[in-house]
Amino acid sequence: MTLAPERTRTTPTTSAPTTPGINSRLSVTSAEPRPQRPEFKKSGRPNPAAHLSAEQIEEIGRELDALRQEVLDSRGAKDAAYIRKVIKTQRYIEMGSRAALLFSGVKVKGVRPMWWLGTAGLSVAKILENMEIGHNVMHGQWDWMRDPKIHSTAWEWDNASPSSQWKHSHNEIHHTFTNVLGRDNDLGYGILRVDEDQKWTLFYLFQPIWHVANALLFEYSIAAYDLELGGYLAKKNRMSDEDKAKFRADAQEVVTKIKRQATKDYLVHPAMAAATFTGSTRHTLTANIVANLVRNVWTNTVIICGHFPPGIETFEKASIEGETRGDWYLRQMLGSGNISGSKAMHVMTGNLSHQIEHHLFPDLPSNRYAEIAPRIRDLMDRNDLKYVSGNLAKQVGGVYWKVVELSLPPKREGTTRRATILRAAKRAVRGKGGAGRRY
Repeated sequence: MTLAPERTRTTPTTSAPTTPGINSRLSVTSAEPRPQRPEFKKSGRPNPAAHLSAEQIEEIGRELDALRQEVLDSRGAKDAAYIRKVIKTQRYIEMGSRAALLFSGVKVKGVRPMWWLGTAGLSVAKILENMEIGHNVMHGQWDWMRDPKIHSTAWEWDNASPSSQWKHSHNEIHHTFTNVLGRDNDLGYGILRVDEDQKWTLFYLFQPIWHVANALLFEYSIAAYDLELGGYLAKKNRMSDEDKAKFRADAQEVVTKIKRQATKDYLVHPAMAAATFTGSTRHTLTANIVANLVRNVWTNTVIICGHFPPGIETFEKASIEGETRGDWYLRQMLGSGNISGSKAMHVMTGNLSHQIEHHLFPDLPSNRYAEIAPRIRDLMDRNDLKYVSGNLAKQVGGVYWKVVELSLPPKREGTTRRATILRAAKRAVRGKGGAGRRY
């Protein structure tokens, strides 16, 4: 699991750290305070944390440490009962929905009620399994229960991506380097320009299309992303035989997982429906397809609303050198956004509607995020830090606007966007790298 870097400890005779910290990639390299943050980033955009001193940032970190420990110390039977109830409910919904789909071919006054009921129920079950259960279990949020059935090392979710590969790309990489340009591959998943500080290329001109396709096929996109397929294709000619062999082994694991998922949803359950003699085989198949599409679009929607809405900050690679615990916490707060809504909506998002709280404390039980959210907001308000939050429509609209707006090159004096696009297109046609050239 990913945690903030451990606080530096020093010996009486030296100022150098004596422990590497929980997160070695973010361990403090010097006991000296970090310099005051510049008023503007290299891109010219304002730095939202420029008004905070190093001491203030570390004080924020200490307050968050205390809050985290408070929740850890209070975990107990009520929390354990919550996750067990969610798992039990999810399984009952799935079993009931699949039972209904056995009769999905039956018409009543021209309508197939069991198809609609079964499809809706299966969609909800798949969303619950992926979001509130799978995602959070694999973050280690429930490992403290010591229940081998609800443990991050044993859980395999209903998704095309193998849990081991997802935990590496998500828990270890994304949560460590949240919104760091060039380090966090989740920032646009390599196919979207979602921040002005990302350089524009001709490829991004078509990102509204990529975005919709990515949402519909999200589980397969995530599987390819976790596999680092794009990186492999880009540098396979320079890879060692050992690295190629590892990629092939990982790819085989993904193919095996996809086959297992497809067999379950598109062969076994439709075949079971054939035994009812109601002509429901085809309808059960379409129900499974629709449920997977609904789950994919919903999951994608929740994730983009937590990571890409207006107001979210990105960070340069150099800005995390020597990053302290307080700095790491600060980056999580500024690089995440929340979705406001009902308790039911929070559960259906896996409580990732509290994305700020989740990024601060990815290992805390998800049912506790709503409880600590007002305190996080108060902390950020006291330190003049923007707490990005809005209802689902507002956040989705903001992201889709960014996807369209940032598909175009930035406005520059002395030229037009149209001229920049035409220039890039001409270079691409001539084979001079226009599609990948940055502007």
